[in-house]
Amino acid sequence: MTKLSACIEMLFKAESSDPAQRIHLAQAEGFEAVEFWLWSNKDLDAIERALDQTGVKLAGIVAEPFAKLTNPKTHDDFLRGLEESRDVALRLGAPVLICQSGNNRLLVDRQRQRDALTLVLQRSADVLAGSGVRLGLEPLNDRVDHPLYFLTSTSEALDIMDAVDRPEIGITYDLYHSMVMGEDPVTVIGNRGRHIVHLHIADHPGRHQPGSGQLDLLTPLTALIAGGYIGYIGLEFRPTADTKTALVETRAALAPLMAP
Repeated sequence: MTKLSACIEMLFKAESSDPAQRIHLAQAEGFEAVEFWLWSNKDLDAIERALDQTGVKLAGIVAEPFAKLTNPKTHDDFLRGLEESRDVALRLGAPVLICQSGNNRLLVDRQRQRDALTLVLQRSADVLAGSGVRLGLEPLNDRVDHPLYFLTSTSEALDIMDAVDRPEIGITYDLYHSMVMGEDPVTVIGNRGRHIVHLHIADHPGRHQPGSGQLDLLTPLTALIAGGYIGYIGLEFRPTADTKTALVETRAALAPLMAP
């Protein structure tokens, strides 16, 4: 059965200002997992209690600090932070850490930036080795949400994964960002689905719930699952109304995937 994860940075935000309480709200809506972004601005004791009380799993968190990984000068700081993030993930039971490339350094050759990104991911694999925690580099769109972002191509991200070639490292694949960039997810992933450590979805325009916009999310999700993806599908969208109503629309849009 398809496993959904509620991103509590976006879902249940209007219902509660307390991230720990949002875990309880997610559990009441039938979620078996949640995820969030930064851990350093959360009360981790309260988060841990909420996870224990509800039995909800933590699907993933962000690897801190956010760094411009195309710049080698940021690497040592990122790797020190990755050690802390790994330990937080282990404490809370999160199997995935999410990172981003940072923006394009416009005066620096693109291949040099890509080489720097590949190197820091190889070094990150050594930090995570044996922990069971994986790092997912996330391509983002630069057309709507992240102007000047370096890694907008899923194909390029997968090529980087081929070069890194470590089981600890993969991509966080967000169908919203991919499709906003004009990619066909089935084609762009091809036979490299093994590199996907986590999925995100939202509709377009507006980055709202599935069913609210124009994207066919069902076809690529079906293909990715048929191709062997067994992780969580993170609902990382802005509800157009209250979260409960948005989830009704989401589940209707994803109904063929929700059957046991």
